[in-house]
Amino acid sequence: MTQISCDVLAIGGGHAGAEAAWAAANLGARTILVTHDRAAIGRMSCNPAVGGLGKGQIVREIDALGGLMGLVTDEAGIQFRMLNRRKGPAVWAPRAQADSRLYVAVLRRYLENCPNLTIIEAGVDEIRAEPATDPAAESRVTGVLLNDGRRIAATAVVVASGTFLRGLMHTGAEQSAGGRIGEPAAARLSDSLRGLGLTLGRLKTGTPPRVARDSVDFSRLREQPGDPDPAPFSFMTTTITQPQVCCWLTSTNPRIHELLRANLHRAPLYTGQIESVGPRYCPSIETKIVRFPEKERHQIFLEPEGRDSDRIYLNGVSTSVPRDVQEQMVHLVDGLERARIVQWGYAIEYDFVPPEQIDATLMTKRVRGLFLAGQINGTSGYEEAAGQGVVAGINAARFVAERPPVTIRRDQGYIGVMIDDLVTRGVTEPYRMFTSRAEHRMHLRYDNADRRLTPLGREIGLVRDERWRRFEQQRIRFEELMAVLGRVRSEGRSLLEWLRQPDETGERFLDRFPELRPFWQARDVWGRALVAAKYEGYIERQQRAIARFRELEDCALSPETDYDAIPQLRHEARERWKAIRPRSVGQAARVSGIQPTDVSMLIVYLSAQDRLGGPPVISS
Repeated sequence: MTQISCDVLAIGGGHAGAEAAWAAANLGARTILVTHDRAAIGRMSCNPAVGGLGKGQIVREIDALGGLMGLVTDEAGIQFRMLNRRKGPAVWAPRAQADSRLYVAVLRRYLENCPNLTIIEAGVDEIRAEPATDPAAESRVTGVLLNDGRRIAATAVVVASGTFLRGLMHTGAEQSAGGRIGEPAAARLSDSLRGLGLTLGRLKTGTPPRVARDSVDFSRLREQPGDPDPAPFSFMTTTITQPQVCCWLTSTNPRIHELLRANLHRAPLYTGQIESVGPRYCPSIETKIVRFPEKERHQIFLEPEGRDSDRIYLNGVSTSVPRDVQEQMVHLVDGLERARIVQWGYAIEYDFVPPEQIDATLMTKRVRGLFLAGQINGTSGYEEAAGQGVVAGINAARFVAERPPVTIRRDQGYIGVMIDDLVTRGVTEPYRMFTSRAEHRMHLRYDNADRRLTPLGREIGLVRDERWRRFEQQRIRFEELMAVLGRVRSEGRSLLEWLRQPDETGERFLDRFPELRPFWQARDVWGRALVAAKYEGYIERQQRAIARFRELEDCALSPETDYDAIPQLRHEARERWKAIRPRSVGQAARVSGIQPTDVSMLIVYLSAQDRLGGPPVISS
């Protein structure tokens, strides 16, 4: 059988695999994406939505780097909302309900028309690597073996397997192998990863039931409309023109809670049938009523899976209780008394690789050229997966080209916060991004993701000319507006000073100062100016904190640092640093279990040995 060859091979057609393949191919690497079914690429197996708190910022960052998720969401979105508008802009977050079928079609169109990218339908049974001649050295990936017997030679491999690694679905006592409904699990790939020296663990996630649209009594529900002036995800999208649909709100009630309590002895989460850990911040409804017994109601969001879809997603009642209990529960919800369930809720357990085994480039420490992205690293969510995918694809292509890897720092993006959290602190449950995880969140806003990351994307080669031209135009317009606001005065104060007032939008000055109107019409530019004016003091303090943060990040550590040689260093610090092998003093300080005195001893030792160096990888 003829062997196929490529530069970069991505395993898995989910959001991580799609972004990895797109990035690698657009950087010139001959890329193959292997997936069980090309019609399922980008399938939204859980909530048909993109964005949200922390997550919306990640999507904007993916787009700023030249990735796909923002572009696809803008085209497939059916309801757009900006969350947290009552709070400061540091935590504003875009969210969009998507037409799940259209999302898949749009994403597949991008990938199928992408130069240098080939899609192959198959499963992967084995990742092959060339063992190192020196036992202390790393092995190097050489390709994969497909489940149909074909072999593909590859210089770099990105594993983005989602929930497919020995995936096992649970609904009550029923169990079935699979990565998601109707799709087979990856049964042999886990053994291959173990054979390469990686340690695997087990995690759990879940999804709620879906009901038929024509069986819902919408008159008993509260409408939740989208924003009248929807904000796009992509910096390349000028406006959202498609009509928006409505979502609806209802809630659980004491009768539902009593039903679930009476059936906990049949719930896989409480019978011992499910042994792995699920997401603490997105628990099942049975976990909610146990954890919060004082709450009489939990919100349920009814979200259509598409503009013309007959399926409604019941966001808020993820569950794995038996079918008869699910049916009773649904019929006890206001507005769902006659609802027909078209897909049962289920929990799924799957294998993952504890992420201390990868570095900040997402390459494994044991096998060179082997990258991991998405839920295999212990994360949850489409956005977290896609953010890792674009970084893994970039670094896989750079590995092939023998160019220095790229990392995103914590002060550059939520993507950087997430990856640093994973590789430095590990996970004990599925990782979900929150704005509270970012110490520099005033700087990491949704509106300035392009200023933070598009220059890096341009340097890498993923940002094309049209995107760069638009970025430069926006930058120039913003600087022109700030100059005008500082120059024009009213009642003895500059307009910039007026904009610092809490409720001042600047609209009242448009008739008096016509030169402002073109800027007002460019809403993104005007919005950035408002943020810059109102939060000037906070932003300046954040910049000073970032400068201090970078001083520690710039103190590079060698992977060969001998922590056993540091006098009086605590045993726990030695063992944690030897396991993580931090790349900088800053990362060393963030490792779980490390105390300030440990870091002080490290700095003293390195200074005495003259071993403090500069940054080991490219960053902007």
